[in-house]
This record gives sequence, C-alpha cells and structure tokens, in this order.
Amino acid sequence: MDRIDTTAFAPPDLMSGGTSMTPVPITTAAMARAHVRAVVLEQWNSPSRRATETAVIDLLLVVSELAANAVRHGGGLVGVEATPTPEGVRLAVHDNSDVVPAAAFGSGGLPPVHLGNGYGWPLIIRLARDITIERRPEGGKTISVLVPLQTMP
Repeated sequence: MDRIDTTAFAPPDLMSGGTSMTPVPITTAAMARAHVRAVVLEQWNSPSRRATETAVIDLLLVVSELAANAVRHGGGLVGVEATPTPEGVRLAVHDNSDVVPAAAFGSGGLPPVHLGNGYGWPLIIRLARDITIERRPEGGKTISVLVPLQTMP
C-alpha cells in the first residue's frame, strides 16, 4: 500500500467566515513552512497577541528540520499538521518509517564532530517542548512537538 498522502489541513478561509478545513498537499519543507506561517498569521495572531518574528523564525526552523528529516530519513513526508494552542503551535509531522530517531530524546547538545548526524535534532530539542513519537496504525510514525511562541509587548 502506498502511504504517500501528503495532506495537511489549511486554515479556514477567515475572510469568507468559513469553518471547514480544506486539504492541501504538502510535499516539501518549503510548503510545510508556508502552511505553518499561514496558521500563525491567520489563526494564532489576534488583535490582542502577535508572535514575534524571532518566535516565528524558530517555529519555521523546527518545521524545516522535521519535514527534511521525514524526507531524508523517514521514507517520505506523509503529512503536516499545525494546531494553534495558547502557548504556541503544536506540529505533527507524519512519515513512512517506523524507526524512532536515536537522537530524538537526547540532551540537545550539538555533536562534537559531524559523523553523519546533523544539527537538526539538537535544534528541535532546544526550540520545542513536549516531543512525542507515535507509530501510526497504517505504518510510519508521527512526530509531534509544541513550539512556544513569544508575543510582542
């Protein structure tokens, strides 16, 4: 069974008052970043709170690393979800591999020597909270993280 269903749910069309979620194909890290930025701008930001640009950059770095890892090590990017929370944005990235990355629950320390392991997981660990990895019933896994967003004063 081919599990390449690269869909995420885009924010509802707020201008028209829509409430349904529209599937949008997400096949690259760039598309995942654009989707998550739209969620912040259209759903998380409000008249009473606005994420700092630094916080959004950190969030997009985490999105890039998770999506790139799914493509490079996870057998392909299957889907990306971004859910606004009071603290920030919860990301869920789905891939086709059942393998749990060894570095996922590390200290967040940078590798002293680059021996095939990159800086992605240490950055994710430093910028995100509540990291969970769950195997999906249809195969593959979902990596979920909460990325806090600081607000402008």
